[in-house]
Amino acid sequence: MSDTTENIPEENGESLHQSIPVTGMYKDWFLDYASYVILERAVPAIQDGLKPVQRRILHAMKEMDDGRFNKVANIIGQSMQYHPHGDASIGDAIVNLGQKELLIETQGNWGDIRTGDSAAASRYIEARLSKFALEVVFNPQTTEWQLSYDGRKKEPVTLPVKFPLLLAQGVEGIAVGLSTKILPHNFCELIEGSIQILEGGATQILPDFPTGGMADFSEYNEGKRGGRVKVRARIEEEDNKILLIKDIPFGTTTNSLIESIIKANDKGKIKIKKVVDNTAKDVEIQIQLAPGQSPDMTIDALYAFTDCEVSISPNACVIIDEKPVFLSVNDILRFNTEQTKVLLKRELEIRRGELMEKLLFSSLEKIFIENRIYRDIEECETWEAVIQTIDKGLTPFKPQFYREITTEDIVRLTEIKIKRISKFDAFKADELMRKLQEELNEVNHHLKHLTAYAIDYYRNLLQKYGKGRERKTEIRAFDTIEATIVAANNAKLYVNRADGFIGYGLKKDEFVCDCSDLDDVIVFRKDGVCVVSKIQDKGFVGKDIIHVAVYRKGDERMVYNLIYLDGTSGKTMVKRFQVLAVTRDREYDLTKGTKGSKVLYMTANPNGEAEIVTIYLTQGAKAKIKVFDFDFSTIEIKGRAAGGNILTKYPVRKIQHKMDGVSTLGGLNIYYDASIGRLNTDQRGRLIGNFLGDDKLIVFYKNGDYEVTGFELTNRYEPSHVLLIEKFSPDRVVSAIYYDGGSKVYFVKRFLIETTSLNKKFNIISDHKHSYLKLVSTDKQAQIKMTVLKGKEKEEQEYDIDMLIDVKGWKAIGNKLSQHPIDAVSLSSSEKETPAEATGDEDLEIGSTVDLKVKKDEEDDQLGLF
Repeated sequence: MSDTTENIPEENGESLHQSIPVTGMYKDWFLDYASYVILERAVPAIQDGLKPVQRRILHAMKEMDDGRFNKVANIIGQSMQYHPHGDASIGDAIVNLGQKELLIETQGNWGDIRTGDSAAASRYIEARLSKFALEVVFNPQTTEWQLSYDGRKKEPVTLPVKFPLLLAQGVEGIAVGLSTKILPHNFCELIEGSIQILEGGATQILPDFPTGGMADFSEYNEGKRGGRVKVRARIEEEDNKILLIKDIPFGTTTNSLIESIIKANDKGKIKIKKVVDNTAKDVEIQIQLAPGQSPDMTIDALYAFTDCEVSISPNACVIIDEKPVFLSVNDILRFNTEQTKVLLKRELEIRRGELMEKLLFSSLEKIFIENRIYRDIEECETWEAVIQTIDKGLTPFKPQFYREITTEDIVRLTEIKIKRISKFDAFKADELMRKLQEELNEVNHHLKHLTAYAIDYYRNLLQKYGKGRERKTEIRAFDTIEATIVAANNAKLYVNRADGFIGYGLKKDEFVCDCSDLDDVIVFRKDGVCVVSKIQDKGFVGKDIIHVAVYRKGDERMVYNLIYLDGTSGKTMVKRFQVLAVTRDREYDLTKGTKGSKVLYMTANPNGEAEIVTIYLTQGAKAKIKVFDFDFSTIEIKGRAAGGNILTKYPVRKIQHKMDGVSTLGGLNIYYDASIGRLNTDQRGRLIGNFLGDDKLIVFYKNGDYEVTGFELTNRYEPSHVLLIEKFSPDRVVSAIYYDGGSKVYFVKRFLIETTSLNKKFNIISDHKHSYLKLVSTDKQAQIKMTVLKGKEKEEQEYDIDMLIDVKGWKAIGNKLSQHPIDAVSLSSSEKETPAEATGDEDLEIGSTVDLKVKKDEEDDQLGLF
């Protein structure tokens, strides 16, 4: 930075040139500005959890408080006596506080955080302090004061808040060189956490958002830097054609959410027909699906490509001793809890001092009147004589007081009116002092048992203000959604085999399949080279393409059957292999890589099928058998780079497909993870069974619905609604017990699943709104235990369900479970959960395949068949 020269006028009109260095001046100015923004604008103090503008607003509202609502415009004007900034920033801060619905009671149109609608003008809306704020936030006797910016007023340094207000409200601020973001937490859970801390325990608090929704806090990291929270909208299926968004993620609005959905639809990531915002008292966004779209896949796509899922990065930073400090939310809660205890102690000590003073003066007053000391001053001629006379009259009683009697105490006695002296009642005076002494004893007891007093204080807050502040955000563990799997097909893949081009722009060439613009494409060439490339408008991958398809990384079910000619030895080789992981645009040899090698036959089998082919040798071959069959199931699946087995050493004229084969991979072991409501093959959760291509699942829900579905891993099941999920067998008899909300009686029924529609729900109980499915089982020998009420006595009973009712239609009402009121009913211990069906191979390990296991052997298994 260069210096600058300033002209300073002299008295004679001439100017004096003075050189002033500005390098250091700029440095100091920036530091001063940064400190000011951090301390006075953006970051809250840990003591009360408030930014300066919020603190000044609350102080101004307290000064104005008369129990009635005040125009926000008036509150802004009052706050400007303390806050040296414009009315707009104050107005925005008031609206922000009001929308949190904790410290301020509002009246009028204050906007809506769910829709993003702004509040009405400040002259049209009104506010007052809430009862909670008046009880918890203010106490002039324990408040530290300072002069306002212009020195005309006094304002609090921090407010004596006896509650973890910072964590309850949350805060976000951007300063110079740092930022803070503390997420809001649940009111009741914060109080319960403070009680746990006071009781000597540890606590782990998690955020709770006013917009509800679902959140995964597995990476929350106690709100410190580096943590992350995933928040999702709550999406429900109204039917197979309509989805309903009931809650939105924190930090979004219905308008921004709808815009993100429309944007994803325009890009082809999802396919929807219409979006309708029906939000009124409750959030409801209706999404009408395009024909043929899967609701489960669309839900996953909404989470992957729209604001239905957002990631929030917390960063808890607060001001302590005029310095920014990074803490965890649990440390902040502990600080606030200890601070509350200190403030309660100070209030008790102040109250004890007040009570002792009241007791002292009440005793002085009683002595002064009962001993007629006031008569002794009638003949005193000077003020000093009056004071001395009274002091002399009190001398015999002074030892009983806790402090010395001062001149101020005696002056107060002289101010007692004659009317009060004439109507003095000793009994009432004793009764008053007794009550004061009782209260003083109570205060002393609280001071000796301060922790117990603080716990009772928190419990009282919870009882008075906790109703209606239950947790809104559901704590869930989210699964990872692969964008390439759930993306809607928004492009078409074409190929020019001869020239070696692929892409979605080659519309005059051969159509391959529908795809997404996020997909990768796998290509096999005649020379035995495999390459995986990102789909694009037009890309060159090499001439003589024999196979092209969308590539799914890690797909263990896709098996390629290949016969090729080795260019060096002249032998014909055969192999089965998988392509599980590759590097994009890198060429891989599927042959031995020798010159002249070429592919003679190749198939791609999405479920590991092994076909039979016919091999025709040339007429000049020396082999006795010139035509023979080969079954691919006779060789093992190996790695991509394996050379393969020798099929024949003689020249091959042609290879012809003879017969389709079956899968050699066996079924899939499907697991259900109840924590996220998803199926998987990773051994997470409960094993449901081993599934082949046509197998189905049956799901029973607590509301009495059931549905038969496929076992696609993209299926979604709401864990809180699922009662039973298992492999479907149409021959299994279903035993069910349900509660009828109309008659308030339990019913039992047994039936077979007669419906054939997939992914369609059918209800098996009465349609009363309070009816629900209590138990369901497909066990042949299902047993129940129940407790019935016979008069005032309870009786335990146990039954085989098949003895209670015969098998009837699924629409049948069923029989009453008992003629007596039922207190409890449950499955017997041996029937808590229907075991998953075995795979049929007793030696099979969980998670393994039934028949063949992939072997990544790079060596050839030299089998000379002919």
